[in-house]
Amino acid sequence: MVDGPVLRMTRAVHVDAPPAHVWRWLCQMEVAPYSYDWIDNRGRRSPRELTPGVTDPLVGQRVQVFRVTDVQPGRQWSGFTIPPVFGRTAVTYAVEPDVRGSRLVCRILTSQRGPAAWVGSRLLAWGDLVMMRKQLLTLKRLAEAARVEP
Repeated sequence: MVDGPVLRMTRAVHVDAPPAHVWRWLCQMEVAPYSYDWIDNRGRRSPRELTPGVTDPLVGQRVQVFRVTDVQPGRQWSGFTIPPVFGRTAVTYAVEPDVRGSRLVCRILTSQRGPAAWVGSRLLAWGDLVMMRKQLLTLKRLAEAARVEP
């Protein structure tokens, strides 16, 4: 997905909820980022209830800062950042079943071609660590709290 030398980052949390329910919350990223809303969402609070009509992302659709390139409904979606601020950056969000519920995973590959991309990827890694952790923990908390059918 990304040419040349890459920086690979994986972030994951366990979620005490079935994969289909976690997937439904992951699809909510179409509506809001679920990270630090004062940074990512212009101060508006990300919804704490599932939004009617939000379904699987579609190839070509914009989801936050990503353009979706692949969807495996109920399992994962992948895309690229738009615009490529830190060089070409690919992301995959996945919901994996595990014995206690689910695992919510985000995998990121970012190009390190050229000095600017190398520096940018280092900045992205630290910023992403904080922002992605908050996002995954927020989605986890919401999926665990709401025990409704997806």
